[in-house]
Amino acid sequence: MYRDRNTELFKRIPELAELETIIKEARETGCPIEVTTLAEPVTRQRIALPVYCLTMGSQQADVPALGFIAGVHGIERIGTQILIAYIRTLLKTLQWDSNIQALLQHIQLVFIPIVNPVGMWQNSRCNGQGVDLMRNAPVEAVDGGSFLVAGHRITRYLPWYRGGLRQPMEPENQAVIKIIKQQFYGRPLSIILDCHSGFGLKDRIWFPYARSREPASRLGYFFQLRELFIQTYPNHNYYEFEPQSLQYCTHGDLWDYAYDMAERDYKQPFLPLTLEMGSWSWVKKNPRQLLRYHGIFNPVLPHRQQRVLRRHLILFDFLMKLCSSYQQWQPDTETEQNYYQRAVAKWYGQKDIT
Repeated sequence: MYRDRNTELFKRIPELAELETIIKEARETGCPIEVTTLAEPVTRQRIALPVYCLTMGSQQADVPALGFIAGVHGIERIGTQILIAYIRTLLKTLQWDSNIQALLQHIQLVFIPIVNPVGMWQNSRCNGQGVDLMRNAPVEAVDGGSFLVAGHRITRYLPWYRGGLRQPMEPENQAVIKIIKQQFYGRPLSIILDCHSGFGLKDRIWFPYARSREPASRLGYFFQLRELFIQTYPNHNYYEFEPQSLQYCTHGDLWDYAYDMAERDYKQPFLPLTLEMGSWSWVKKNPRQLLRYHGIFNPVLPHRQQRVLRRHLILFDFLMKLCSSYQQWQPDTETEQNYYQRAVAKWYGQKDIT
């Protein structure tokens, strides 16, 4: 665990300070949580910052897994803040709620709240090498994409830089993929929610593909997940569920890479989701946020931040219940195909794709 708790570090990354405090408290109370350091990327000042992974719940290989990830882009701090708040709530609830205790016997939870601590340190989207971690996987967009925004290899001094051609993925991404291989693949069901901010006026839940406008093979699963959420929470209409490619296509998407690997090597469903919080709505309500780079991606006013921290708890709890009770809703082949056709009609404007 990081030991140099100097003022400069935790002034720049208070989220890391809070996360380490939670870890310390959990260990002191005997909470069954396992903490590992996946990587320690280094700042330009040669300060190593840890990428922590927290796991809890069942250790059995035949139970579903649910992952929560944030901080892939260092400037998008609100995603990390949401996960840290949820971890704290979950650990406190575990001390007295027998239902949550029983639920965690049938699921494994994995949290990586700060994938890109160096990006947080330098208040930037990219990591310490100037690489955008969500443009860095060895995946090429087959349906094009906007210049620069889709990912490029021109120079690290421009945003959305993918990294050098034929270079390995950045250490942070390698660490995430290693955990996915160890903890998610081969289970009866695996879901990952990656928390971001910065697009649009509405919160969106994206899923593969980002590289292509073709339907993903598990499209029926994504559509059923959407239907279950809407039916369960009809008044919680904050989210727009859609393939990311409906908005734009990108090179190097990490979740496309992980999804395709799972589809190629395993039979069990692996469902990566991205929560893209619509930060434009925060800017619309408080245009002065535009004067600060941080304010473009994060709510600035305290009451608005607290509202966002509360807003997504229902989604997180829904995903936990969905995973732990997968046998009650997981579709058979015919049902999945039916959902697939409905999804194609909704998102791709076609009645049938063969």
